[in-house]
Amino acid sequence: ESPPAEAGAAALAAACDSLPALRAAMAAFEGCALKHGARSLVFADGNPRARVMIVGEAPGQDEDLAGLPFVGRSGQLLDRMFAAIGLSRHAEAPEEALYITNLLPWRPPRNRDPAGNEAAVMAPFLFRHIELARPDALVLVGKIAVGAVLETSEGITQLRGRWADWRGIPTLPTLHPAYLLRAPIHKREAWADLLSLRARLDG
Repeated sequence: ESPPAEAGAAALAAACDSLPALRAAMAAFEGCALKHGARSLVFADGNPRARVMIVGEAPGQDEDLAGLPFVGRSGQLLDRMFAAIGLSRHAEAPEEALYITNLLPWRPPRNRDPAGNEAAVMAPFLFRHIELARPDALVLVGKIAVGAVLETSEGITQLRGRWADWRGIPTLPTLHPAYLLRAPIHKREAWADLLSLRARLDG
């Protein structure tokens, strides 16, 4: 049996037929206590018609203040990385654009990792978000996003760069830019993943 909050989220999410409806349903959802400690609902940024959708784990302090995902230091690195393969959250043309969201729309206290139940409760909203955006490719950054979407406990270092399939959408796990800031030696692997994405888009 699913706990009531998860069942409620799944039913609410399934009923949403547009991104504005989904955002409104998330804003009204009372099944996740994180909502009460956050300033903003961080829904998404970029072009919802983009060929590429990026999913991270949760907003941090900068994102909570701005109401947008990936705007702090790791977000700036993310933007530079994707710019290097010709993609931007500010592009209007879907083939050059990015659409960016997170598993959790609210900042966890002190930027801690999402707790297991928080991820499980909010996952149905993320899954509906992906279905409504219908990207040609899905990029999952960091172990939390990868675990939630691909329902795996395998480590990100094992999974990164290996294409998977999520409900018919080609899905690429990669390293989180926050991790790359701490361990720049791994930027080589992240670059290889980006080239793999570029090749898939050009294929």
